[in-house]
Amino acid sequence: MNAPSAEPRLKDIVEAIGYIRPDMDNASLDSFAADRRKRWQIERGLEIVSEASRHLPEDMKARHPDVPWRKVAGIGNVPRHEYTGVSADVLWRLVRDDLGALGRVCRAELADLPSNP
Repeated sequence: MNAPSAEPRLKDIVEAIGYIRPDMDNASLDSFAADRRKRWQIERGLEIVSEASRHLPEDMKARHPDVPWRKVAGIGNVPRHEYTGVSADVLWRLVRDDLGALGRVCRAELADLPSNP
């Protein structure tokens, strides 16, 4: 039996990042910290990224050792379990500094998947 395709999970990650990143364009840390609605939306997007990453094949993750896959998977636990203690500056830095690279990896993996007949 073949393993399930990674395509839906990769698409979920790319889509979530696509919703998250524009919300952060031109946002300062102070404006982000003051906007509870925006932080809530970012937290939800990160939960999706986290959960989808948990279902990617290990060999795919091994091709990208520069991605901290355990941290990607774990970041979703923070808003799920510690929702009152999510630090705005941690979210802000994560989105600004790390999601772009993850998105590039996932888009590259999608491009390399065999086409469906």
